[in-house]
Amino acid sequence: MNGTVLIIDDEKKISSLLSRIIGLEGFTTLQAETGKEGLKLLKNNDIDIVISDVKLPDVNGVALVKDIKIAKPYVEVINLTAYGTIADGVLAIKNGGFDYLVKGDDNDKIIPLLYKAMEKAILQKHKFNTQDQPAQKHQFNTIIGKSKALREAIELAKKVSQTDTTVLLLGETGTGKEVFAQAIHYESARAAKAFVALNCSGFSPELLESELFGYKAGAFTGANKDKKGLLEEANGGTLFLDEIGEMNLDLQAKLLRVLENQSFIKVGDTITNKVNVRILAATNKDLKADAIAGKFRPDLYYRLSVFTIVLPPLRERQSDIAALATHYLKAFSRKINKPEIKIDQKMLDIFQKYSWKGNIRELKNIIERLVILSDGDILSISALPPDFFELAPLENNYNLQQVEKQHIQKVLHHTKGNKTETSRLLGIGLTTLYRKIEEYQINEI
Repeated sequence: MNGTVLIIDDEKKISSLLSRIIGLEGFTTLQAETGKEGLKLLKNNDIDIVISDVKLPDVNGVALVKDIKIAKPYVEVINLTAYGTIADGVLAIKNGGFDYLVKGDDNDKIIPLLYKAMEKAILQKHKFNTQDQPAQKHQFNTIIGKSKALREAIELAKKVSQTDTTVLLLGETGTGKEVFAQAIHYESARAAKAFVALNCSGFSPELLESELFGYKAGAFTGANKDKKGLLEEANGGTLFLDEIGEMNLDLQAKLLRVLENQSFIKVGDTITNKVNVRILAATNKDLKADAIAGKFRPDLYYRLSVFTIVLPPLRERQSDIAALATHYLKAFSRKINKPEIKIDQKMLDIFQKYSWKGNIRELKNIIERLVILSDGDILSISALPPDFFELAPLENNYNLQQVEKQHIQKVLHHTKGNKTETSRLLGIGLTTLYRKIEEYQINEI
């Protein structure tokens, strides 16, 4: 869950100490001494959380919260002050702040609070990035590839998009399940309404429930006012639940109620709310097997799988690899202001033989790396990661779980134990990674 934290405080010793403490948790930190300098850093950097002193040379830190939220609504703000008052605390929250701490009380509270703020910031950023996007960017004709397996999946998705039927998208990590979900929404009668996406593996059960259903003021500590859940945000439109297999059983029961009668109850409330929302779900797990094993509610599984679409892995779409590679090559060349680099047949031949366990997401990451590291006008083979040409040794064991365990160990070793980076490279949620480490009893680096 590593992210970037901006510290705004004119007391350099305090700012530096706070930066070191936060840095030890794996966060990247930036520092500013004034509100003006802080806003400039905020606009020019990918910031997740701002920790701001209340007493700044040029502005009141509580008032600054409002300016921060205007500049980047998804950024969470924590105010620190030497002399806390109830009025300042109330105003900070009213302006959109996440919390308000008195200096001296923050030593034990700041890190747990930071992780909570980061969870919310990630969710808010994802919501912000997926709203108000033009429909034409997410239609079926923008999906790259002409292989038979892909076209069959697209034809199924096109047909179901014209209905309100619940859809379950199945496929390995990185096969483009969210891309299909967006296309289904934007080619449906709900296209003018919101498409809201939520990754079920990225949050604790408590936070997932409150974000999905919303909550009433006073439902728990910090719930100072009523909050809309994502179901309400998606009212009239589509809610996409990615990695649905990671949702706990209690929450599954509440989701089943939404699917059956379009109703739900907010956390801390007793009143039933009605919505009109279409549910699309996705997973890389075998939900049917999990339902049989008691790890997933059978009634929810059968309700979700009314219409199932299986997305093919990239290794079954070899004829699409060149088109995908070329697309990402152009995109990343533009992103880093490089003259457009070409891909030669030798590199394409290497790509064709590679297994692409991370599918399209892995191809995208590899292309980004190559664009950054290649100096000439053609992608450099020498810029490929060393293990790209290697097959992980199976040690004469062809058991699938053993292979998966060895692969996770290998990636953990590659990232020097950085679990956030490991989960990104593997293309799985951080919660899933921790579960597999425990399940396979993997020795941490």
